[in-house]
Amino acid sequence: MKIVIINSGSSSIKYQLIEMPSRDVICSGMIDRIGLDISNITYKTNTDSLEENIPIPNHKIGLERIAQLLMDDSIGVIKSTQEIDVVGHRVVHGGASFSNTVVIDSAVKEKIRQLFALAPLHNPANLEGINVASAIFKEAQQVAVFDTAFHQTIPVIAHKYAIPNKFLTENKIRVYGFHGTSHKYVSERAIEYLDKSNKIITIHLGNGCSMTAIKDGESIDHSLGFAPSNGLIMGTRSGDIDPSLVFYMVNMLGYSLDAVNNLLLKESGMLGLTGFSDLRDIESQAEQGNAACQLALAMNAYRIKKFIGSYTAVMNGLDAIIFTAGIGENSSYIRKLVCTDMDYFGLELDDVKNQIRSKEMREINTPNSKTKIMVIPTNEEIEIANQVYDLLLN
Repeated sequence: MKIVIINSGSSSIKYQLIEMPSRDVICSGMIDRIGLDISNITYKTNTDSLEENIPIPNHKIGLERIAQLLMDDSIGVIKSTQEIDVVGHRVVHGGASFSNTVVIDSAVKEKIRQLFALAPLHNPANLEGINVASAIFKEAQQVAVFDTAFHQTIPVIAHKYAIPNKFLTENKIRVYGFHGTSHKYVSERAIEYLDKSNKIITIHLGNGCSMTAIKDGESIDHSLGFAPSNGLIMGTRSGDIDPSLVFYMVNMLGYSLDAVNNLLLKESGMLGLTGFSDLRDIESQAEQGNAACQLALAMNAYRIKKFIGSYTAVMNGLDAIIFTAGIGENSSYIRKLVCTDMDYFGLELDDVKNQIRSKEMREINTPNSKTKIMVIPTNEEIEIANQVYDLLLN
């Protein structure tokens, strides 16, 4: 079974063509910095690779370019779209409607559309990916894997908000959690690796960021909530703020609700603090002495530390923390900021190991560290392929 995996993030598209059940990756690649002046495109097979730096203004154009590469006369891996059996899509918000992987039909697409307001940076891109893929791979089944599914195990004590009960019972307003495909994948790899693995914190750091407390293999708390906008400081999203700020900005500063929503989702976070949304640019500026960038990075790490403390408390202990996703896997700078002065939690970072760049799962703690500090590259695409294959096989 040949499965194309489309993983549309808020500013990126990751993709893989995977042969199942062998899990052989026939080709893989990524487009990032979508919507910026120059986007980066990578495409890799066992024999060929390509890199491009061109403008990709939106996800539709990005997906069309991916399809062109897959069928390219010289470096393509398929001659016809009929060779693709299934397209598996990551969808960020499933709301109360989806707790499992599903075959996509018109009703599923309409429900994803209805959830746009809860994930405005993601679900529109996810649906765009579904529509474009449906047009390109006309004979393939389209399957959706939801980021919220892994967090269905969060208990009511953690997923219920302290607002009138009817909003949960009638309107299904609760903590849903996100990046579940990534948190599930890296936590399962950690559990396989560690002897003692019942209390883990997974830290997914990309343009969107989240953390999960995982006890005995299950998500029991998570930093994102009803929509993917609270918690950690992100590329353009503010993360946690005092909700009274919204009313102040509307009633006293004259902002409309739409303007506040746009500001908190698209103009805040690291972009609002520094003028840059890409962490690579921010770290480069910080190293050159840019005080705003240095402060923003310190604030980012400080917020992560607070969640480590709170999740260690609710689990009554900590066996390991796991860094993953683009920033978590590649930024030794952020990892060092997070792990500095955390000896109370048994975290002792090995500076030499932390600086090593690798695509492999690895420990970056010292031998004396009571708590493991690990970097585990996420592979949401493999996890999506596993779930798609299991659904169709059964």
